[in-house]
Amino acid sequence: MARELQIVPATAEMLPEILRLEEACFSAPWTRKMLEAELTGNQFAHFLVAMDQEDAGAPVGTIVGYHCFWIVFEELRLMNLAVRESMRRRGIGRALVTESIRLGLAQATTRAVLEVRATNEAARTLYQRMGFVQISTRPKYYTNPVEDAVLMEMDPLVMQEGSLQDRESVVGGGSVSAH
Repeated sequence: MARELQIVPATAEMLPEILRLEEACFSAPWTRKMLEAELTGNQFAHFLVAMDQEDAGAPVGTIVGYHCFWIVFEELRLMNLAVRESMRRRGIGRALVTESIRLGLAQATTRAVLEVRATNEAARTLYQRMGFVQISTRPKYYTNPVEDAVLMEMDPLVMQEGSLQDRESVVGGGSVSAH
């Protein structure tokens, strides 16, 4: 059965489910207060969720991923990206980042930056395939466990060839719609 994924702006009502996903995905998760501040109190923050629209072991409408990013003047800052472990390697993270890039370009951003754990090979590979390059490291940036952050950027910010088509071929042959 084809799966459909919908990418929509997060709402305050989604916070409990976003927090559960955050806690499941990160060894040093953001707190409820931190997530709430990004969702409702930060003028630069944007929050997208990927919702599974087919019943495949999870209730229809379940949040399977989220992406928090900032648009600060000409810069897109990728803050947090999480995908439910059972749903990884299906293009959900790529679809969420692609949507943030699309929104950034629509608001005249010219570059994107992010930090990622040095040991998070899957995320680093995703970002490299999307056109990000490593520019430096921040020693001992992360805690639990302590490790370096790899700083990456895309400058100039561009929509990679095929990115929009990638949104159409996510989650095992299903499709993505973004609103």
